Amino acid sequence: MKLNIGDSIGIVSPSHVATAERYAGIIAGIEACGFRVKTGENLYKSTYGYLASEQERASDFNQMVLDESVKMVFFGGGYGGLELLPYIDYDAIKRNPKFFLSYSDGTSILNAIYSKTGLTTYYGQAPGTFANLQPYNYEQFAAHFIQAQPDVWVNNSQWHSLHDGICEGVLIGGYTVNFALSVNSDYLKTNDGKKCILFLEDHEEFSSIACVSMFLSHIEQSPFIGRIAGLLFGHYSETVNPQLFERLKRFGQKYNVPVAYCDDFGHGSNQAILPIGASAVLNTADKTMDFIYSGN
Repeated sequence: MKLNIGDSIGIVSPSHVATAERYAGIIAGIEACGFRVKTGENLYKSTYGYLASEQERASDFNQMVLDESVKMVFFGGGYGGLELLPYIDYDAIKRNPKFFLSYSDGTSILNAIYSKTGLTTYYGQAPGTFANLQPYNYEQFAAHFIQAQPDVWVNNSQWHSLHDGICEGVLIGGYTVNFALSVNSDYLKTNDGKKCILFLEDHEEFSSIACVSMFLSHIEQSPFIGRIAGLLFGHYSETVNPQLFERLKRFGQKYNVPVAYCDDFGHGSNQAILPIGASAVLNTADKTMDFIYSGN
């Protein structure tokens, strides 16, 4: 499965109120890369004032799933994605597999789709990425969706190993608060026994180190902790934050798993893509990650 130039990308907004003014530049950016764009019928609605209703947002989402001409469902962050989880037609996704790409609040939906269907979903970019598309970010998009799936992670920042080691597992994760909220729910696969490489990201604008630590603690207090083979943390701040590094070091030491930090993905200028559900090998000492794909 891959995108071809001329294919249609469906834009929906599960987590924020989109505006026609802002999305004009986004749509133009995607079309400039050679793709057609379809927008959800309720994309610009604000029924609740802060969001369209969950039924309106879910209707857009499910219509894109059912539309055979749409090869990718693309959506951004905000707040509210959790509300859609009971309304998503997971059986339709199984019948009509396609790419699902998002980040931030999209974490909840991406992990739910993977958990309910087994389909690989993709974390790391939002439609807004295309409003001012940077070369590294387009290279990431092209590598995962247009070309053959990449075998290795391509760095665009300095990696910091906070606990050396090598691990193998299924990639799963996203934005820390959304992932923590999903733990122990019916929308996150946690009982299949497979080891996981957990990837997380956050940003100082949204979460203090105390908040990040709280989210990590919630994950640690879940049975899911027994499945974590390693942790890769993404961009948090423009300069190194010693408190974050110390918290991540403590995590690695406590569970004796490899831990690394990088600025390659997250709420920064670099927006690398991580395939949720793909297997990978993380080597924090060598600062590398290799992908191992199978199936869809």
